[in-house]
Amino acid sequence: MAGRDKHPRTILFVRDADVAVADLRQALAEAGPEERPGLERAVEIAERAARASDADLRARWVRERLAAVGYEGPVDSVKAIKHLREAAPGLGLLEAVQLAKSAAQGAA
Repeated sequence: MAGRDKHPRTILFVRDADVAVADLRQALAEAGPEERPGLERAVEIAERAARASDADLRARWVRERLAAVGYEGPVDSVKAIKHLREAAPGLGLLEAVQLAKSAAQGAA
């Protein structure tokens, strides 16, 4: 295709759960007794999210995009890749295929 970039783009997934964990821990340190149980639970949830692997993050991102467009089939099918590219404008074919394959491998 004329004018198309022939080099795959790098997709960066940013992790910021550690910031949320730190903020929640600070809030917990300053909390009164009535707030502590809820904040303790919130810290547990945020810590679990912070431990998610890169593959888990990519798989969740793919599934969220497909769910947003109403797609419920296999995440690595041709239809899924088409819907993923529609849900994420600018996502190249190669990147969409790689993400879909990664998400399918993460499905257990």
